[in-house]
Amino acid sequence: MTSALAERVDDDLWSAIGDPTRRRMLDLLLVDGEGTATTLGQQLPVTRQAVAKHLGVLERVGLVRAQPAGREKRYRVDDAQLARAVAQLASVGSAWDARLRRIKRIAEAIQRTSDTREHGNG
Repeated sequence: MTSALAERVDDDLWSAIGDPTRRRMLDLLLVDGEGTATTLGQQLPVTRQAVAKHLGVLERVGLVRAQPAGREKRYRVDDAQLARAVAQLASVGSAWDARLRRIKRIAEAIQRTSDTREHGNG
């Protein structure tokens, strides 16, 4: 199961989403529909240059697409890649839910065994 899960998860994609500034940029792009490094920089506590670097990371993993607009680029969220990220998150969440249920069953079995021994010896 672990290897199958690893195949479904794109580490570069999750590394890109893992950064809080990039997540905020995605939020802004989703709300506004599109944005440039300048417009995003005006809404974030980082420099325009830092915004441009973050956008480069998001573009490299396919979460945003850029279109030239004069001297700047307009960025939009790639809906298909975002849907893929959401599906991966759901898959990872389901896998962890299953693991936690298994751990709970094991812990309950250990507790029952311990209770039985305590009451049996008393």
